[in-house]
Amino acid sequence: MEIVKQMLLLLLLCFPCHGMGTTAGSGNDKRSGTFDVKDFGAKANGLSDDSKAFLAAWDAACKSSGKVKVSVPSGTYLLNPVKFSGPCRDVQTLEFMLQAKADILQGTLKATTDLNKFGNGQGWVQFGGVDGLTVTGGGTFDGQGAVSWPYNKCPKEKKNCKVLPTSVKFVNTNNTIVKDITSLNSKFFHMALLGCHNFKGSGITITAPATSPNTDGIHMEGNSGVTIASSKIGTGDDCVSIGHGNSFVTVSGITCGPGHGISVGSLGRYTDEEDVQNIVVKDCKLIGTMNGVRVKTWANSPVKISAINMTFENLVMRDVGNPIVIDQTYCPYAKCDNSASSNVKLTGVHFRNIKGTTTSPVAVTLKCSNGMPCEKLSLHDVNLQHAGPGNISSTCLNVKAEYSGTNNPPPCE
Repeated sequence: MEIVKQMLLLLLLCFPCHGMGTTAGSGNDKRSGTFDVKDFGAKANGLSDDSKAFLAAWDAACKSSGKVKVSVPSGTYLLNPVKFSGPCRDVQTLEFMLQAKADILQGTLKATTDLNKFGNGQGWVQFGGVDGLTVTGGGTFDGQGAVSWPYNKCPKEKKNCKVLPTSVKFVNTNNTIVKDITSLNSKFFHMALLGCHNFKGSGITITAPATSPNTDGIHMEGNSGVTIASSKIGTGDDCVSIGHGNSFVTVSGITCGPGHGISVGSLGRYTDEEDVQNIVVKDCKLIGTMNGVRVKTWANSPVKISAINMTFENLVMRDVGNPIVIDQTYCPYAKCDNSASSNVKLTGVHFRNIKGTTTSPVAVTLKCSNGMPCEKLSLHDVNLQHAGPGNISSTCLNVKAEYSGTNNPPPCE
Protein backbone atom coordinates (compact mmCIF):
# COMPACT_ATOMS: atom_id res chain seq x y z
CA MET A 1 0.00 0.00 0.00
CA GLU A 2 2.84 2.41 0.84
CA ILE A 3 4.38 1.77 -2.59
CA VAL A 4 1.05 2.60 -4.30
CA LYS A 5 0.73 5.86 -2.33
CA GLN A 6 4.25 6.89 -3.39
CA MET A 7 3.46 6.16 -7.06
CA LEU A 8 0.26 8.24 -6.90
CA LEU A 9 2.13 11.09 -5.25
CA LEU A 10 4.75 11.04 -8.01
CA LEU A 11 2.04 11.14 -10.70
CA LEU A 12 0.34 14.11 -9.06
CA LEU A 13 3.62 15.99 -8.75
CA CYS A 14 4.56 15.38 -12.39
CA PHE A 15 1.14 16.08 -13.95
CA PRO A 16 1.60 19.91 -14.11
CA CYS A 17 4.81 19.35 -16.07
CA HIS A 18 2.76 18.18 -19.05
CA GLY A 19 1.57 21.77 -19.59
CA MET A 20 5.03 23.22 -20.06
CA GLY A 21 5.07 22.58 -23.82
CA THR A 22 2.43 23.61 -26.34
CA THR A 23 -1.00 23.13 -24.82
CA ALA A 24 -3.64 21.94 -27.28
CA GLY A 25 -5.94 24.82 -28.17
CA SER A 26 -3.87 27.46 -26.38
CA GLY A 27 -1.38 28.07 -29.18
CA ASN A 28 1.20 29.18 -26.63
CA ASP A 29 4.68 27.71 -26.63
CA LYS A 30 5.99 29.33 -23.46
CA ARG A 31 9.52 28.27 -24.21
CA SER A 32 9.64 30.20 -27.48
CA GLY A 33 6.92 32.82 -26.98
CA THR A 34 5.24 31.73 -30.22
CA PHE A 35 1.49 31.92 -30.74
CA ASP A 36 0.34 29.96 -33.79
CA VAL A 37 -2.99 31.06 -35.25
CA LYS A 38 -3.85 27.46 -36.14
CA ASP A 39 -3.63 26.51 -32.47
CA PHE A 40 -6.34 29.09 -31.86
CA GLY A 41 -8.65 27.58 -34.44
CA ALA A 42 -7.63 29.08 -37.80
CA LYS A 43 -8.65 26.74 -40.65
CA ALA A 44 -6.45 28.19 -43.42
CA ASN A 45 -8.80 26.94 -46.13
CA GLY A 46 -9.54 30.33 -47.70
CA LEU A 47 -13.27 29.89 -47.07
CA SER A 48 -13.85 29.88 -43.29
CA ASP A 49 -13.65 33.16 -41.40
CA ASP A 50 -10.41 32.99 -39.41
CA SER A 51 -10.74 36.46 -37.85
CA LYS A 52 -11.50 35.25 -34.30
CA ALA A 53 -8.54 32.88 -34.31
CA PHE A 54 -6.16 35.65 -35.39
CA LEU A 55 -7.49 38.06 -32.77
CA ALA A 56 -7.23 35.40 -30.06
CA ALA A 57 -3.62 34.63 -31.00
CA TRP A 58 -2.78 38.34 -30.99
CA ASP A 59 -4.49 38.87 -27.63
CA ALA A 60 -2.55 36.02 -26.04
CA ALA A 61 0.74 37.30 -27.47
CA CYS A 62 0.01 40.88 -26.40
CA LYS A 63 -0.72 39.75 -22.84
CA SER A 64 2.49 37.73 -22.73
CA SER A 65 5.95 39.11 -21.97
CA GLY A 66 9.39 39.40 -23.50
CA LYS A 67 9.96 38.67 -27.18
CA VAL A 68 6.87 37.09 -28.72
CA LYS A 69 5.67 36.01 -32.14
CA VAL A 70 2.28 35.55 -33.80
CA SER A 71 2.92 32.80 -36.32
CA VAL A 72 0.85 32.47 -39.51
CA PRO A 73 1.82 29.17 -41.19
CA SER A 74 1.54 28.66 -44.93
CA GLY A 75 -2.03 28.57 -46.23
CA THR A 76 -4.84 30.97 -47.13
CA TYR A 77 -6.77 32.71 -44.37
CA LEU A 78 -10.03 34.57 -44.97
CA LEU A 79 -10.36 37.61 -42.70
CA ASN A 80 -13.05 40.17 -41.99
CA PRO A 81 -11.84 43.56 -40.64
CA VAL A 82 -9.44 42.99 -37.73
CA LYS A 83 -7.69 45.36 -35.35
CA PHE A 84 -4.52 44.13 -33.68
CA SER A 85 -4.28 46.62 -30.84
CA GLY A 86 -1.88 47.45 -28.05
CA PRO A 87 -0.46 48.49 -25.78
CA CYS A 88 1.27 45.19 -25.04
CA ARG A 89 2.74 46.35 -21.76
CA ASP A 90 5.16 43.55 -20.91
CA VAL A 91 6.16 42.70 -24.47
CA GLN A 92 9.60 43.83 -25.65
CA THR A 93 9.11 42.96 -29.33
CA LEU A 94 6.17 41.45 -31.19
CA GLU A 95 6.71 39.73 -34.52
CA PHE A 96 3.77 39.06 -36.84
CA MET A 97 5.14 36.45 -39.23
CA LEU A 98 3.39 35.42 -42.43
CA GLN A 99 5.50 32.36 -43.06
CA ALA A 100 6.77 31.59 -46.53
CA LYS A 101 9.21 28.98 -47.76
CA ALA A 102 10.45 28.28 -51.26
CA ASP A 103 8.94 24.81 -51.42
CA ILE A 104 5.50 25.49 -49.91
CA LEU A 105 2.61 27.89 -50.39
CA GLN A 106 3.20 31.19 -48.60
CA GLY A 107 0.93 32.53 -45.90
CA THR A 108 -1.82 34.60 -47.52
CA LEU A 109 -4.41 36.73 -45.78
CA LYS A 110 -7.45 37.22 -48.00
CA ALA A 111 -9.91 40.05 -47.36
CA THR A 112 -13.64 39.54 -47.39
CA THR A 113 -15.33 40.99 -50.46
CA ASP A 114 -18.48 41.90 -48.47
CA LEU A 115 -18.33 45.69 -48.11
CA ASN A 116 -21.11 45.55 -45.51
CA LYS A 117 -18.52 44.20 -43.09
CA PHE A 118 -16.70 47.56 -43.21
CA GLY A 119 -17.70 50.96 -41.90
CA ASN A 120 -16.99 54.10 -43.92
CA GLY A 121 -13.22 54.61 -43.93
CA GLN A 122 -12.55 51.49 -41.87
CA GLY A 123 -9.47 49.51 -42.78
CA TRP A 124 -9.10 45.78 -43.26
CA VAL A 125 -6.04 44.83 -41.17
CA GLN A 126 -4.98 47.41 -38.59
CA PHE A 127 -2.03 47.39 -36.20
CA GLY A 128 -2.42 50.10 -33.56
CA GLY A 129 -0.78 51.38 -30.38
CA VAL A 130 2.07 48.87 -30.46
CA ASP A 131 5.78 49.33 -29.72
CA GLY A 132 8.47 47.14 -31.26
CA LEU A 133 6.28 45.51 -33.92
CA THR A 134 7.74 43.60 -36.88
CA VAL A 135 5.59 42.36 -39.77
CA THR A 136 7.55 40.03 -42.03
CA GLY A 137 7.91 36.54 -43.43
CA GLY A 138 7.28 36.81 -47.18
CA GLY A 139 3.50 36.42 -47.04
CA THR A 140 0.73 38.33 -48.82
CA PHE A 141 -2.14 40.63 -47.87
CA ASP A 142 -4.68 40.06 -50.65
CA GLY A 143 -7.33 42.81 -50.58
CA GLN A 144 -9.45 41.19 -53.32
CA GLY A 145 -10.18 44.70 -54.53
CA ALA A 146 -11.33 44.03 -58.08
CA VAL A 147 -14.88 43.26 -56.92
CA SER A 148 -15.05 46.58 -55.02
CA TRP A 149 -13.40 49.02 -57.45
CA PRO A 150 -16.62 49.71 -59.40
CA TYR A 151 -18.16 51.00 -56.13
CA ASN A 152 -15.46 53.66 -55.65
CA LYS A 153 -17.19 56.94 -56.52
CA CYS A 154 -14.58 59.21 -54.89
CA PRO A 155 -12.76 60.13 -58.14
CA LYS A 156 -16.00 61.73 -59.39
CA GLU A 157 -17.85 62.69 -56.18
CA LYS A 158 -15.71 65.09 -54.16
CA LYS A 159 -18.12 65.20 -51.22
CA ASN A 160 -19.81 62.47 -49.19
CA CYS A 161 -18.32 59.59 -51.16
CA LYS A 162 -17.94 56.31 -49.30
CA VAL A 163 -14.25 55.56 -48.85
CA LEU A 164 -13.35 51.94 -49.47
CA PRO A 165 -11.15 50.04 -46.99
CA THR A 166 -7.38 50.44 -46.85
CA SER A 167 -5.72 47.02 -46.79
CA VAL A 168 -3.13 47.48 -44.02
CA LYS A 169 -3.02 50.35 -41.52
CA PHE A 170 -0.37 51.19 -38.94
CA VAL A 171 -1.79 53.66 -36.40
CA ASN A 172 0.21 55.27 -33.57
CA THR A 173 2.96 52.64 -33.59
CA ASN A 174 6.55 53.16 -32.43
CA ASN A 175 9.69 51.44 -33.72
CA THR A 176 7.95 49.39 -36.39
CA ILE A 177 9.63 47.20 -39.03
CA VAL A 178 7.80 45.94 -42.12
CA LYS A 179 9.85 43.84 -44.52
CA ASP A 180 9.51 41.20 -47.21
CA ILE A 181 5.72 41.24 -47.52
CA THR A 182 3.35 41.68 -50.48
CA SER A 183 0.14 43.69 -50.79
CA LEU A 184 -2.08 42.62 -53.67
CA ASN A 185 -5.14 44.33 -55.17
CA SER A 186 -6.20 46.57 -52.30
CA LYS A 187 -9.73 47.96 -52.32
CA PHE A 188 -8.38 51.49 -51.62
CA PHE A 189 -4.90 52.35 -50.29
CA HIS A 190 -2.58 49.38 -49.94
CA MET A 191 -0.82 50.63 -46.83
CA ALA A 192 -1.37 53.67 -44.59
CA LEU A 193 0.94 55.02 -41.88
CA LEU A 194 -0.89 57.30 -39.44
CA GLY A 195 0.81 58.90 -36.43
CA CYS A 196 3.75 56.48 -36.43
CA HIS A 197 7.26 57.14 -35.15
CA ASN A 198 10.40 55.37 -36.34
CA PHE A 199 8.92 53.20 -39.08
CA LYS A 200 11.19 51.17 -41.38
CA GLY A 201 9.83 49.42 -44.47
CA SER A 202 11.87 47.41 -46.98
CA GLY A 203 11.46 44.59 -49.44
CA ILE A 204 7.79 45.47 -49.88
CA THR A 205 5.99 44.45 -53.08
CA ILE A 206 2.75 46.24 -53.94
CA THR A 207 0.71 45.22 -56.97
CA ALA A 208 -2.55 46.37 -58.55
CA PRO A 209 -3.60 47.25 -62.13
CA ALA A 210 -2.97 50.74 -63.47
CA THR A 211 -6.74 51.15 -63.82
CA SER A 212 -7.54 50.43 -60.15
CA PRO A 213 -8.84 53.66 -58.52
CA ASN A 214 -7.20 55.24 -55.44
CA THR A 215 -4.97 52.24 -54.80
CA ASP A 216 -2.06 54.32 -53.46
CA GLY A 217 0.87 52.09 -52.55
CA ILE A 218 2.01 53.65 -49.26
CA HIS A 219 0.24 56.72 -47.87
CA MET A 220 1.52 58.68 -44.86
CA GLU A 221 0.02 61.26 -42.51
CA GLY A 222 1.36 62.65 -39.23
CA ASN A 223 4.48 60.50 -38.99
CA SER A 224 8.08 61.16 -38.01
CA GLY A 225 11.19 59.17 -38.78
CA VAL A 226 9.95 57.02 -41.69
CA THR A 227 12.19 55.08 -44.07
CA ILE A 228 10.80 53.19 -47.06
CA ALA A 229 13.53 51.40 -49.03
CA SER A 230 14.25 48.76 -51.67
CA SER A 231 10.65 48.09 -52.66
CA LYS A 232 8.67 47.53 -55.85
CA ILE A 233 5.36 49.32 -56.24
CA GLY A 234 3.01 49.14 -59.20
CA THR A 235 -0.54 50.36 -58.72
CA GLY A 236 -3.36 52.64 -59.92
CA ASP A 237 -2.45 55.82 -58.02
CA ASP A 238 0.61 57.28 -56.26
CA CYS A 239 3.26 54.68 -55.51
CA VAL A 240 4.10 56.69 -52.39
CA SER A 241 2.04 59.66 -51.16
CA ILE A 242 3.42 61.81 -48.35
CA GLY A 243 0.55 63.75 -46.82
CA HIS A 244 0.37 66.45 -44.16
CA GLY A 245 2.13 66.37 -40.79
CA ASN A 246 5.09 64.24 -41.90
CA SER A 247 8.68 64.96 -40.95
CA PHE A 248 12.02 63.24 -41.57
CA VAL A 249 10.80 60.86 -44.26
CA THR A 250 13.23 59.09 -46.62
CA VAL A 251 12.04 57.14 -49.65
CA SER A 252 14.85 55.33 -51.47
CA GLY A 253 15.43 52.46 -53.85
CA ILE A 254 11.81 52.34 -55.04
CA THR A 255 10.87 50.99 -58.46
CA CYS A 256 7.55 52.65 -59.27
CA GLY A 257 5.27 51.72 -62.15
CA PRO A 258 2.56 51.61 -63.18
CA GLY A 259 1.09 54.42 -61.10
CA HIS A 260 0.94 58.16 -60.67
CA GLY A 261 4.48 58.55 -59.35
CA ILE A 262 5.85 59.63 -55.95
CA SER A 263 4.05 62.61 -54.41
CA VAL A 264 4.17 65.04 -51.54
CA GLY A 265 0.52 65.91 -50.99
CA SER A 266 -2.04 66.69 -51.75
CA LEU A 267 -1.79 69.40 -49.08
CA GLY A 268 -4.02 72.25 -47.99
CA ARG A 269 -7.48 70.78 -48.34
CA TYR A 270 -8.58 70.39 -44.69
CA THR A 271 -8.57 72.66 -41.62
CA ASP A 272 -6.60 70.30 -39.35
CA GLU A 273 -3.50 69.88 -41.50
CA GLU A 274 0.05 70.34 -40.18
CA ASP A 275 3.42 71.25 -41.70
CA VAL A 276 5.60 68.93 -43.77
CA GLN A 277 9.36 69.06 -43.43
CA ASN A 278 12.60 67.24 -44.24
CA ILE A 279 11.50 64.89 -47.01
CA VAL A 280 14.03 63.00 -49.17
CA VAL A 281 13.18 60.92 -52.26
CA LYS A 282 16.31 59.39 -53.78
CA ASP A 283 17.75 56.55 -55.85
CA CYS A 284 14.39 55.59 -57.38
CA LYS A 285 13.25 54.41 -60.80
CA LEU A 286 9.92 55.48 -62.29
CA ILE A 287 8.77 53.45 -65.28
CA GLY A 288 5.76 54.30 -67.42
CA THR A 289 4.11 56.36 -64.69
CA MET A 290 1.66 59.23 -65.19
CA ASN A 291 3.93 61.54 -63.17
CA GLY A 292 7.45 61.33 -61.83
CA VAL A 293 7.96 63.27 -58.59
CA ARG A 294 5.30 65.76 -57.64
CA VAL A 295 4.35 68.31 -54.99
CA LYS A 296 0.62 69.08 -55.08
CA THR A 297 -1.43 71.53 -53.03
CA TRP A 298 -5.02 72.73 -53.27
CA ALA A 299 -6.02 76.27 -54.14
CA ASN A 300 -8.20 78.17 -51.68
CA SER A 301 -6.64 76.37 -48.69
CA PRO A 302 -8.57 76.82 -45.41
CA VAL A 303 -5.38 77.10 -43.29
CA LYS A 304 -1.80 78.25 -43.75
CA ILE A 305 0.80 75.48 -43.55
CA SER A 306 4.36 75.04 -44.80
CA ALA A 307 6.26 72.36 -46.68
CA ILE A 308 9.95 72.87 -46.01
CA ASN A 309 13.16 71.15 -47.13
CA MET A 310 12.22 68.58 -49.75
CA THR A 311 14.87 66.92 -51.92
CA PHE A 312 14.33 64.70 -54.97
CA GLU A 313 17.63 63.31 -56.23
CA ASN A 314 19.31 60.52 -58.20
CA LEU A 315 16.16 59.53 -60.05
CA VAL A 316 15.74 57.67 -63.34
CA MET A 317 12.60 58.27 -65.42
CA ARG A 318 11.61 55.92 -68.23
CA ASP A 319 8.71 57.04 -70.46
CA VAL A 320 7.18 59.13 -67.66
CA GLY A 321 4.30 61.49 -68.45
CA ASN A 322 5.26 64.49 -66.27
CA PRO A 323 8.68 63.90 -64.69
CA ILE A 324 8.90 66.97 -62.41
CA VAL A 325 5.78 68.73 -61.12
CA ILE A 326 4.94 71.41 -58.60
CA ASP A 327 1.21 72.08 -58.81
CA GLN A 328 -0.33 74.51 -56.33
CA THR A 329 -3.68 74.52 -58.14
CA TYR A 330 -4.21 70.78 -57.76
CA CYS A 331 -7.71 69.64 -58.73
CA PRO A 332 -8.53 65.97 -59.40
CA TYR A 333 -12.17 66.81 -60.19
CA ALA A 334 -13.89 68.40 -63.15
CA LYS A 335 -14.17 71.67 -61.22
CA CYS A 336 -12.64 73.06 -58.00
CA ASP A 337 -12.86 76.33 -56.10
CA ASN A 338 -9.90 78.36 -57.34
CA SER A 339 -11.23 81.71 -56.11
CA ALA A 340 -8.20 82.10 -53.83
CA SER A 341 -4.62 80.91 -54.15
CA SER A 342 -3.08 78.10 -52.16
CA ASN A 343 -2.03 78.89 -48.59
CA VAL A 344 0.64 76.19 -48.54
CA LYS A 345 4.11 77.77 -48.44
CA LEU A 346 6.79 75.78 -50.29
CA THR A 347 10.36 76.55 -49.26
CA GLY A 348 13.57 74.70 -50.06
CA VAL A 349 12.50 72.30 -52.83
CA HIS A 350 15.44 70.74 -54.70
CA PHE A 351 15.56 68.52 -57.80
CA ARG A 352 19.00 66.99 -58.42
CA ASN A 353 20.49 64.50 -60.87
CA ILE A 354 17.27 63.46 -62.60
CA LYS A 355 17.55 61.82 -66.00
CA GLY A 356 15.60 59.69 -68.45
CA THR A 357 12.76 60.02 -70.94
CA THR A 358 9.39 61.75 -70.93
CA THR A 359 6.29 61.19 -73.03
CA SER A 360 5.14 64.77 -72.48
CA PRO A 361 6.41 67.85 -74.34
CA VAL A 362 6.37 69.70 -71.00
CA ALA A 363 8.85 67.83 -68.83
CA VAL A 364 9.13 70.31 -65.95
CA THR A 365 6.12 72.12 -64.45
CA LEU A 366 6.71 74.59 -61.61
CA LYS A 367 3.31 76.13 -60.89
CA CYS A 368 3.47 77.89 -57.52
CA SER A 369 0.92 79.83 -55.48
CA ASN A 370 0.21 83.43 -56.42
CA GLY A 371 -0.34 84.32 -52.75
CA MET A 372 2.70 82.40 -51.48
CA PRO A 373 5.28 82.01 -54.26
CA CYS A 374 7.81 79.19 -53.92
CA GLU A 375 11.13 80.11 -52.32
CA LYS A 376 14.59 78.53 -52.56
CA LEU A 377 13.63 76.17 -55.36
CA SER A 378 16.51 74.70 -57.35
CA LEU A 379 17.22 72.32 -60.22
CA HIS A 380 20.67 70.77 -60.73
CA ASP A 381 21.64 68.32 -63.49
CA VAL A 382 18.17 67.61 -64.83
CA ASN A 383 18.62 65.83 -68.15
CA LEU A 384 15.40 64.57 -69.75
CA GLN A 385 14.79 63.55 -73.34
CA HIS A 386 11.54 63.26 -75.28
CA ALA A 387 10.56 59.64 -75.86
CA GLY A 388 9.08 60.66 -79.22
CA PRO A 389 9.83 63.33 -81.82
CA GLY A 390 10.09 67.01 -80.93
CA ASN A 391 11.62 69.07 -78.17
CA ILE A 392 10.59 69.42 -74.55
CA SER A 393 10.06 72.54 -72.46
CA SER A 394 9.44 73.90 -68.97
CA THR A 395 6.44 75.77 -67.58
CA CYS A 396 6.79 78.13 -64.60
CA LEU A 397 4.41 80.32 -62.60
CA ASN A 398 5.06 82.47 -59.50
CA VAL A 399 8.59 81.14 -59.02
CA LYS A 400 12.15 82.17 -59.67
CA ALA A 401 14.12 78.95 -59.63
CA GLU A 402 17.90 78.51 -59.40
CA TYR A 403 19.52 76.34 -62.09
CA SER A 404 22.95 74.71 -62.20
CA GLY A 405 24.73 71.97 -64.11
CA THR A 406 23.02 70.42 -67.13
CA ASN A 407 19.38 71.35 -67.61
CA ASN A 408 17.20 69.86 -70.30
CA PRO A 409 14.52 71.05 -70.79
CA PRO A 410 15.91 74.59 -70.70
CA PRO A 411 14.91 76.82 -67.78
CA CYS A 412 11.80 78.95 -68.01
CA GLU A 413 12.45 82.31 -69.60
